Amino acid sequence: MRFCRGERLPLSTTEPDSQPEPKKHLATAEDARLKASRERTANWKRWGPYLSERQWGTVREDYSDSGNCWDYFPHDHARSRAYRWGEDGLMGFCDRECRLCFAVTLWNGRDTILKERLFGLSGPEGNHGEDVKECYYYLDSSPTHSYVKLLYKYPQAEFPYAWLTEENRRRGREQPEFEILDTGLFNEGKYFDVQTEYAKASPDDILIRITVSNRGPESAAVHLLPTLWFRNSWSWGCTHEGCEPKPLLQLNDQGEVTADQATLGRFRWIANAASDGTRPAFLFTENETNSHRLYGYGDPNSYVKDAFHQYLIEGRREAVNPNQEGTKAAAHYQLTIPAGESRTVELRVTQDQLAEAEPFGPRFDTVFADRQRETDEFYDLHLPAGQGEEERRVTRQSYAGLLISKQFYHYVVKDWLHGDPSQPMPPERHQHGRNTEWKHLFNRDIISMPDKWEYPWYAAWDLAFHMLPFAKVDRDFAQEQLILFLREWYLHPNGQIPAYEFAFSDVNPPVHAWACWRVYKMTGSRGHRDVSFLKRVFYKLLLNFNWWVNRKDPEGKNLFSGGFLGLDNIGVFDRSRPLPTGHYLEQADGTAWMAFYCLTMLSIAMELATHDDTFEDIASKFFEHFVEIVDAMNTLGGTGLWDEQDGFYYDVIRAGGASFPLRVRSMVGIIPLFAVEVLDQEQIDRLPGFKKRMEWFLKHRPDLGRHISYCQPGMGTNGHSHGRHYRLLAIPSRERLERMLKYILDESEFLSPYGVRALSRFHKDHPFVFQVDGQDHRVNYDPAESTSGLFGGNSNWRGPVWFPVNFLLIEALERYHHFYGDSLQVEYPTGSGNKMNLKEVARVLARRLTSLFLPDENGRRPAHGDDPRYANDPHWRDLVLFYEYFDGDNGRGLGANHQTGWTALVSQLLEDVARHR
Repeated sequence: MRFCRGERLPLSTTEPDSQPEPKKHLATAEDARLKASRERTANWKRWGPYLSERQWGTVREDYSDSGNCWDYFPHDHARSRAYRWGEDGLMGFCDRECRLCFAVTLWNGRDTILKERLFGLSGPEGNHGEDVKECYYYLDSSPTHSYVKLLYKYPQAEFPYAWLTEENRRRGREQPEFEILDTGLFNEGKYFDVQTEYAKASPDDILIRITVSNRGPESAAVHLLPTLWFRNSWSWGCTHEGCEPKPLLQLNDQGEVTADQATLGRFRWIANAASDGTRPAFLFTENETNSHRLYGYGDPNSYVKDAFHQYLIEGRREAVNPNQEGTKAAAHYQLTIPAGESRTVELRVTQDQLAEAEPFGPRFDTVFADRQRETDEFYDLHLPAGQGEEERRVTRQSYAGLLISKQFYHYVVKDWLHGDPSQPMPPERHQHGRNTEWKHLFNRDIISMPDKWEYPWYAAWDLAFHMLPFAKVDRDFAQEQLILFLREWYLHPNGQIPAYEFAFSDVNPPVHAWACWRVYKMTGSRGHRDVSFLKRVFYKLLLNFNWWVNRKDPEGKNLFSGGFLGLDNIGVFDRSRPLPTGHYLEQADGTAWMAFYCLTMLSIAMELATHDDTFEDIASKFFEHFVEIVDAMNTLGGTGLWDEQDGFYYDVIRAGGASFPLRVRSMVGIIPLFAVEVLDQEQIDRLPGFKKRMEWFLKHRPDLGRHISYCQPGMGTNGHSHGRHYRLLAIPSRERLERMLKYILDESEFLSPYGVRALSRFHKDHPFVFQVDGQDHRVNYDPAESTSGLFGGNSNWRGPVWFPVNFLLIEALERYHHFYGDSLQVEYPTGSGNKMNLKEVARVLARRLTSLFLPDENGRRPAHGDDPRYANDPHWRDLVLFYEYFDGDNGRGLGANHQTGWTALVSQLLEDVARHR
C-alpha cells in the first residue's frame, strides 16, 4: 500500500466531477414543455429535425451480395429510388416515426439535378474517405425542437458534382481534401443563404419559415420547392405498425394539402404567398422508385419519386399527377431576388382539428417570436454565467448541432437479412453476410447520431459522450438513450453492446457505464438523484462487463485485447485482425479501458449500496478485480505493459515466453491514466460489509494491496489536519504518473497548442518500424488527414487532437489532484520551469481545446483553418463547425465537419473555463 505522506488534499470534499447547484429560478416555458413531455401530458417531442441527411449508401439500404453499400445505392440513385428503412432531405423535419417528412428543395436553374439532399463523396471516391461537400450549419434548437434554425449556402452557379468527385479521386493521401469552397463558387457572394426555421404553436402544429437571401452582386432567380412526403412503408409488404394502408396527400378546395396516414391521423399543409407576393403551384407525385430510369423496365409515364426533377429540369409536364394527389408534394415558388435582398416563405403543417382560420399573419409571427425568446431564456438559465459573447455563441451552436443530430433510425436485422415479403429474396451471400449474428436487433427509435451525413447511424461509444452535454439540457433524453442501448432488443444475448451498422460486433471502448454514472451525478444534487435509473442500467451493465471478461481476456490474465477499440489506425497493425506475426497482442488501452470500466462499476455499486446493502458484495468484487487488473498491467511478466526504459505504457506482443513492446508513444499508452478514483474513508465506513471485505483483502493480499495509495489526516503540507482518509485507486504509481506527464505535457511530444495529440510528435523524425517477414509496418506522425490506408483512411489517430480522449484525460487529472493536491506539481509545458498542480494543468488543457472554436485577435477560429471568410465576412464569421478531430499542429478541423456529438463536449469545457475564470 502506497502512502501519500506530505501531501495535501483539497479542503472541499465535493466529488471532483460533481455539478454546482442549479440556479434558483422559476422554470422557463421550455422547461415546462420538457416536463409535459416527461409526464406524457403533451407530446412536444413528437416532431423534430429527425430526418437523416443521407440515407443512400448506408448498410440498411444495401441488399447486395458484396456488402458494398456505396455502390449498391449511390447518390445518383437517391432522387429516383424509394428508400426501404428511412428518408433523407435538406434541413428536414419529421415525426418521431418518420411517417410524414418535410424538407427544402432548391434549383438555381443551372444544376443538372434538384438540390434535394446534401452531396458528398462515397468512401472509395474521396482521397480521405467519405466526405460531405456542402456548406450548411445548425444554428439553434430548443430541446423539444419547439424552435429550430438551420442554414444552407447554395451556389448560384452550377453545383460542381463532377469536379468535386474527379479532383478528389485524382488527389492522393498526401494531399488535402478538395472542398467546395476551393472551387471559388462562393467568391463575390454569388450564392443564396437559405435559412429554415421551425416553431411549434402546439405539439402537432408546426410553423415553418424559409428565408432566401441573395448574397451576390446581381439579381438572381431560384426555384424554391418546400416538399412534404410520406416515407414509403407500403412497397415492402411491411407488417410493422404504421406501414399500412398507403397514405395520401391531396389538394383540397381551400388550396391546402391534406395528409392522411393511418396512425398519424389527418394533417393539413398550408403554404402562404412569398413576401414578394409570389404564390406557389402545387406539384404531386408518388414516393415510388423510377424503375424505368434505373433498371430499364416499368412504365416510363408513371408518377415516381423524381417527378419534380423531370418536371423542372427535363420540362416533362406530364411527370406530375394532374389529379393533384399522391404521396409526395411540393409547393413550387419561382423567386427572383435582387442583389442583397431576401424573400420569405411561410408554411404550416398542422393537425386537422388544430387548423386556424387565419394560419398566417400576426399570430404566426407571435409564435415565432415567443419560441425564439423562450429558447434564449432556457439557455440563459441552463448555461453558466460569466461566459463572453463568443463563448456563448460556440456553446449555443454546439447544442444546436447536438440536438439537430438526433435522427429516426430504423433497422430490423432479421428482416433486412431475409428480405421483404413482397420483394425478391436478397442474394444468398447477403443473407449470411454482415451482422448475421445480430438477428435479435430491432432498431426503430430517435437516436443521437455522430453526424447525420457522414455517420447517419449510431456509434455506441460516440453516443456515450453525447449524453454528457445532453444531460445539461434534456435529462430525460440522456437517460432514455443510455437505457435504450441496454434493452434486450439492442444488447446482444451474450452481453455485447452493438457498435454501429457496418459491424455491430466491432468492439468500442467500454464507456457506457461511465456515461451512465456521469449522467446520474449531473442530473440531481446528492440525495436527490435518480437511483432507479442507476439500478436499471447497472444490472444490464453487469452482463456487458462479463462479456468483456469472457471474450476479451482469453487467457484469464486480466490483460485485455479488444481490437482497434475506436482508435482506428493508431496501431502498427490492424488490431482487429490476427497479427501478421501469428502471435498474441496484449493491449495497453484495452486493459486500461477494462480497469476504467471496473472502477466505474465499483463507484456505481458503492452508490447503490448506500441505498441497498445487498450491493456491497458486488462492490467488493469490482474493487478486487480492479486491483488484479492493475497488478497484471504493472507487474505481469516483470513489468506488465509498463516499459521502464521509456517510462510509458505500450502494447506488447507475447510470443511464447518472450515479449516485444511496440514502442509507439500514442494515446494507447495515455489511456491507463483514465482509470483513477478516490475513495473517501467516510463512505467506506458507511458500508460495513464492503469495508470488512476490503480490509481482509488488503491484509491477506499485500502483493496486490501495494497498488493502492492511502492518505491519513494530518498529512497536509500546511501542517494541519483536514480530518479525512482517502484511498487512491489508479493504474500508475505517483512516480510513473510523473514520468508519463513529462511526455504528455511536452510540446515536442503530445502537447499541441490545441490539446493532447493522439500520437507523439516524436515520431515525425523517429517513425516506429516493426519488421515482419521482410515487410516494414510503420507508424509516422500525421498531424492531419491519414496517409495510412487502415480503416479506409477516413479517420486518423496518428497525430490529430480528438475531443473524447482529451476530455477523459482532463477528468482524470482532476481526480489525481483530488488525492495528491498541491504536493504533486509538474512542469507545464515540460521544460518551461513553470510548475502547476494537476487541477491547474487540467484547466489550461481545457483552454487549449476551447480555443479551437474561439476567434483570435484577427477573428480567425483555428478549427476553420485560414479561410478569410470565417474571419471577416459578416455572413460567415459567426458560423461554427464542430469537426470530428483537429490538426495536431495548427488546429484545423478534419474529418466529419458536423461531429457535434462528442465534439459538443466543448460546451462542458467552456462551462468549466467560465466557472474558474
